[in-house]
Amino acid sequence: MEKVKLLDYFIDSFADYLLFERGSSLNTAEAYMRDINGYVSFCSSSELDPLDPLEENVTIYMKNLDSEGRKSSSRQRIVAGIRSWYRYLAEEGLVEEGTKTLPHLPSRDKILPHIVSEGEVQRLFDACAGDFFYDLRDLAILKLAYGCGLRASELCSLKIRDINESAENIRIKGKGGKERILPFLGEVRRAVNEYLIRGRVQRSSSLTGPLFISRTGRQIRREDFWRILKKRGKKASVSTSRLHPHILRHSFATHLLRRGMDLRTLQELLGHSSIGTTQKYLHFDMELRDVYDSSHPRA
Repeated sequence: MEKVKLLDYFIDSFADYLLFERGSSLNTAEAYMRDINGYVSFCSSSELDPLDPLEENVTIYMKNLDSEGRKSSSRQRIVAGIRSWYRYLAEEGLVEEGTKTLPHLPSRDKILPHIVSEGEVQRLFDACAGDFFYDLRDLAILKLAYGCGLRASELCSLKIRDINESAENIRIKGKGGKERILPFLGEVRRAVNEYLIRGRVQRSSSLTGPLFISRTGRQIRREDFWRILKKRGKKASVSTSRLHPHILRHSFATHLLRRGMDLRTLQELLGHSSIGTTQKYLHFDMELRDVYDSSHPRA
């Protein structure tokens, strides 16, 4: 098999490997494939061999990305994808097994999560006041996203069958197909049930299928959630520059820590594989307290 066809074959088969062997989500697989295709394209135009796992090749590519103004977090993700691809090629016998020339991950800038205050969260809820379909739906979306600390992708993929009313919990399908069970109580439960009974049945009498639907009855997507957040944020006088699809998840985590929740419980609620990922919220909260202590006249 000529080298170009061999390369195309292993790029395509890498996607199957990510989805079916590593259990990566479709979003993760698509991101990795974009990164690999970008790297391969650069190598081809620069007369480098993309099948040769030399750190020098990746370093040249990283310098090119840096000149384009790519963030360090993006460069780190791209290198992680390239490393995974080379490991896959080693498993397939196309490159040397256990090669020591795999590129190192670049350092990543310390980025603290953006959050909104508890008062701003309430203003977002108040901005959904009304009895129309969109009001009921948007309030249920925002309360569920904040009340359960969901990722945007988790929220949008929810099905009605994921709600267990009798057990008062909701099943979440997280990254890599990992599932977790979260409490479905209080304001969150009331808002979702109001939407289902008084809002969703007006659009579709069927109580099966996706939980949150658009005007035309299709399942909402991440971009729909983003538009809802910006629309309600504008009405609530919360700057859209401070809003992004994960803002309610980050705020949920930080607010719970401030109220005394332990890291292990928060890790379970957020669905983090590593406690280290959860600890960033603790560091963020401590920095906020340090700023408060040093700035407030009565601290």
